[in-house]
Amino acid sequence: MQDPSVSVCMATYNGAEYLRDQLDSILAELRPDDQVVVVDDASTDGTVALLETYRDVRIEVHRNPQNLGYVKSFERALSLADGDVLLLSDQDDVWVPGRRDALADAAAEFGVAASNLLLLDSRAPLRSPLTGRPWLLHGGATPRKLHTALLILAGNAPYFGCAMAIRRDILALVTPFPEDLRESHDLWIATAANRAGALTHLDQATVLRRVHDSNASTSRPRGLAAALRSRLLLVRLWREAGRRLRARADRG
Repeated sequence: MQDPSVSVCMATYNGAEYLRDQLDSILAELRPDDQVVVVDDASTDGTVALLETYRDVRIEVHRNPQNLGYVKSFERALSLADGDVLLLSDQDDVWVPGRRDALADAAAEFGVAASNLLLLDSRAPLRSPLTGRPWLLHGGATPRKLHTALLILAGNAPYFGCAMAIRRDILALVTPFPEDLRESHDLWIATAANRAGALTHLDQATVLRRVHDSNASTSRPRGLAAALRSRLLLVRLWREAGRRLRARADRG
């Protein structure tokens, strides 16, 4: 795919405090024919008012009539996007210069591209909740399917939606999201792409993650019960990816 167009898909909820830094870093990367699709999840602060201060035709704002959660909001943003490649974005991070082209080119070639991220304050990587070592993806055209699946199941695969891009044709595989998916949409996308052999990693960091008390997702270790529920969810996601791939093959 030559010079793919890009849609940035963002879900917002009460994010006014940090949203301007994020949007400014995004717009500095985008081309005139790119797009930013924002789905606001019934914010009660000044998020929508801030978005409306931007007079940039690339930004589209859609408001959920009621709070649906960030997973449903991201799913809606993906459904509204027009670009050849869709880049997911949180509301409170900062993009690294060069992110747009690096992720768009990799996703256009392979299907789904996942990069590393660094913490905004320290410029250091997150630490693995299992090993304590730097939590990084390692570059390679197509990661080993079984190895990657086991890392995801063990909770030791640093796939973050804010550091991922999806080629348009892969949307038919990952959307609609599984009905019981209320968290970990990024692990669902990685699981489906991995099972389809459409996943690639970028060594470079393309986003600086801001950690604060209101983050929708956290890297802190979970309790035992929550961890077990998460593992069962990941097994179901692996099975669902296989079911969808078989159905696609049957359709020819």
